[in-house]
Amino acid sequence: MPLPERDMAWPPTDPAVQTALADWDAWYSADPDRLGDRYLNRGLRELPENRPTQMRGGVIGRVARWFWGQPTPPGEKRDKLHIPLAGDIARTSSALLFSEPPDLLGANDATTNRLDEISEKGLHPTLLEGGELCAALGGSYLRVVWDEEVSDRPWLSAVPADQAVPEFTHGRLRAATFWTVVHVEGNTVWRHLERHERGRILHGLYLGTPGMLGKVRPLQELPATEAIAEHITRDNWIDTGAPKHLTTSYAPNVRPARAWRNLPDAAYWGQSDFQGIEPIMDALDESWSSWMRDIQNGKGRVIVPNSMLDSLGPGQGAAWNDDKRIYTGLNMLQRPGDPNPLEVVQFAIRVQEHRDTCEALVAEAARQAGYSASTFGDHGDGQAVTATEVKARERRSLITRARKALYWQPAIADALAAQLAVEAGSLFGVKGLDLAPPKVEFQDSISEGMGELATTAELLNRAEAASRETLVRITHPDWDDKQVMAEATQIKAETGRDVSDPTQTGAEGGSRARFPSNGRGPRD
Repeated sequence: MPLPERDMAWPPTDPAVQTALADWDAWYSADPDRLGDRYLNRGLRELPENRPTQMRGGVIGRVARWFWGQPTPPGEKRDKLHIPLAGDIARTSSALLFSEPPDLLGANDATTNRLDEISEKGLHPTLLEGGELCAALGGSYLRVVWDEEVSDRPWLSAVPADQAVPEFTHGRLRAATFWTVVHVEGNTVWRHLERHERGRILHGLYLGTPGMLGKVRPLQELPATEAIAEHITRDNWIDTGAPKHLTTSYAPNVRPARAWRNLPDAAYWGQSDFQGIEPIMDALDESWSSWMRDIQNGKGRVIVPNSMLDSLGPGQGAAWNDDKRIYTGLNMLQRPGDPNPLEVVQFAIRVQEHRDTCEALVAEAARQAGYSASTFGDHGDGQAVTATEVKARERRSLITRARKALYWQPAIADALAAQLAVEAGSLFGVKGLDLAPPKVEFQDSISEGMGELATTAELLNRAEAASRETLVRITHPDWDDKQVMAEATQIKAETGRDVSDPTQTGAEGGSRARFPSNGRGPRD
């Protein structure tokens, strides 16, 4: 399928999908101005003029009843505060998946060595970025890119779901068109479209408007795409040198996308962690703003008679100096029974009520997004906890992590296989690489401490259920084979115990007496 040849609405996705993506992007941005603009200006042209906004039905009335859909009254300062919970959720999701880089294993040594090099040269931060975008927008892409002026090998980049138009076949990605706004001037928008198909990448430059794609223009018309034109072979596409590989892969956040499962173009996109919790995050901002408003209203104020004010001069009014210690020469009439002419006004600050409300909203938002409330809470009594206790407390979050890893494993493997295929193709000509998808293993995001590892090793040693080599591997899970064998050999040299036989004791290698499991000695 070629790139569009005529003017059309862009992006060509269902309006419901575009609305949801724009909403999630506003929450993810953590920008109060963008949130206010998003909910205040949605569909204002369709509002009837004879009814208050809050009394209207449909989408417009529902949005207006939101905290961020209410305008600030004229003459007042905006006192709406925003808690960036959405960004915290997306960042936490990525950290649970990629706090440690995944282990990559190729079919041969040359491939494994190249995968290790890829991992060391920027794959980890790319995965962290992609995981965060995936949680926020429902999915993200890993795209193979290359530029000989930047690197002599290709690399992977992360692309958010709202900058791509995918094509699926029974849930599998068949092609994807990425689009980038490269220049904006007034109502004129220049877009660069990049369509990835098996074995080739198509490029096109379009001159249109904010909502329409516009007409096709030569790539040489803009400096941003001029360099691409030098590599175009024919029909505006580039041969990747990997005819059997698609140079992009897609990782949905979770499936199915409940709101889009009946939309043919979006059924396989994936569901954002924010889907369904937008009202909860809106209520959290309202509760937090109310708490801060209580603090502002609770500032102590002193009401004094006019005679106690200091004149600022003719026509300048008067002021009250609350730092002044002694007031003399006051001629004033006191109210009967009131010996003190000063009146202090102090409103109550409802700290506990607001704190409980905010904590409950955060816990509910986390639960609806698939995480444990403790993942976003503060459990700081200063005492250390074991990895087993952490896993028990974070069970819901770890289940969600395992579910998301099922989508990320094939996406990473396919993207790396495409990158290796491009390197082995005609563009780079690297020899010895196996083009099969590598094995991807996620590491545990919660690792045991040295005390727990040592306890496990001690119990296995008592049970005579592990060799010295295995015990070294347990206590040092981050060591490679060479380090493990060197340590095991050193232990043998110091203790006289064979690496493969924990029952030996002493330099002579004499065996230790074995007793029945009941602990009693041998019978006479």
